[in-house]
Amino acid sequence: MQKCVLVVDDDKMNLRRTRLILEKQYDILTAESGQQALDLLQNEKVDLILLDIEMPGMSGIETFKHMKEKHVSVPVIFLTASGYEEDVMDAIRLGAVNYLKKPFLPQDLMERIAKELEKK
Repeated sequence: MQKCVLVVDDDKMNLRRTRLILEKQYDILTAESGQQALDLLQNEKVDLILLDIEMPGMSGIETFKHMKEKHVSVPVIFLTASGYEEDVMDAIRLGAVNYLKKPFLPQDLMERIAKELEKK
């Protein structure tokens, strides 16, 4: 059985691109908002989450905080187009396992995901 990766990004093109990169090796779920991601996590078994930091409404950081409050213990890799080191440091302090700056190379994404899933 393949591992399941939840990709959370408000940009549909980013969701499509990430799905294309990952779908040969993983089951992929997508969410276009933090709230949609939280709703999915109530009903789906997810092995890893790719979470965009900058989203309207509920940011990736806020989504991650809500996940922690609900005791969701799924590794999170943050994706960021932001050059703000503060965002990345906040994510790491909260317990993110890694981050990747957009645009990313497909092999970089695959390597980080494989590294985290090997730990499980």
